[in-house]
Amino acid sequence: MLPDDDLIQSTLRRMVWVFPDRESSRALPKWRHAFWDAYEEVAARLGLTWCRNAPDDVVVDATDRVPRVFVAGDEVTPADTLFVTSVYSLPYQVIDVFNQHAIHAVLEQCGFYLPIPPGISALINDKLATILSLPDLPIDPIPTIRIGTGRDLGFKFYAPVLSQVSFPAIVKPIGWGAGWGVCMAHNLEDLHGLLSLAQAGDTAVVIQPYLGPDTVDIRVNLLDGKPHSAMQRAPRKGGYVGNLGRGGRLEFVPVPAGLAGTLDYIAERFPIPFLCADFLFDGQRYWFSEIEPDGAIVAPDPESPADVDQQLSTIEARFRAYRQGHWRWLGHKVKEESHA
Repeated sequence: MLPDDDLIQSTLRRMVWVFPDRESSRALPKWRHAFWDAYEEVAARLGLTWCRNAPDDVVVDATDRVPRVFVAGDEVTPADTLFVTSVYSLPYQVIDVFNQHAIHAVLEQCGFYLPIPPGISALINDKLATILSLPDLPIDPIPTIRIGTGRDLGFKFYAPVLSQVSFPAIVKPIGWGAGWGVCMAHNLEDLHGLLSLAQAGDTAVVIQPYLGPDTVDIRVNLLDGKPHSAMQRAPRKGGYVGNLGRGGRLEFVPVPAGLAGTLDYIAERFPIPFLCADFLFDGQRYWFSEIEPDGAIVAPDPESPADVDQQLSTIEARFRAYRQGHWRWLGHKVKEESHA
């Protein structure tokens, strides 16, 4: 553990969030108001800077055996900088996916501390891959069928799995976020139509059962493997997606006691400083849904002092976990090098 703040001699100075630079000019103020400003505010409290940079802002000079890394023209080192490297693959970011994977791998090889290692980021970006990586979950994952779409969709190579689909069914992309792309198919004709739309973007999708109108989404924030806080997301009336961007209602709730063993298992399988574990609750039982290693930390009601305080305290706990991880990693690296 790090010593008390007054005694910390941490060399960490900045956190760089590597994020594809393809947001619209209208979206930028929206996300800044929702959580980016809060990230900067909390980082400053901890004596750190937090900045958002596109993959192409990172330049590496490897002409010598020890590479030099620059972010937007400023030289950074593994001792003073960490990079948040989660893959983002919304449809307008698809062109950036390879660049994200590539620069994340380069930064890892340059010796930087990445609180979201590239291998974990790639695994978690695919909803079915995440489920398959947790074979001994104490609770059941939501039953999932994965279908790739593309130029040969018309051959219906997916036909053998259709007997396992019950309607209504939820159809969603394997790697988008914020609830976008989540649709409901009421019958086989709907499903064929949704797959043909996914074909236009060469987007693989998963098919999952619809659990009913009273289903809510519970997101648990894990800090260094321990449950820290939870948020419930409920669909608006007549809806079936609880995400804020789809009109869902958000509120902070206690971490469900019944998920304790499951959360311990997830933390053991993904030992990173911060991650969000998502569950669906249909009114009777919990189902595992997915994991988000860079879940946005927002205030359900930005006008509520209590909600804002909870938001800021969660962000601070996340950044402290990152700093703890960097401190442990740097000490480990120094120890290794001293014995080289």
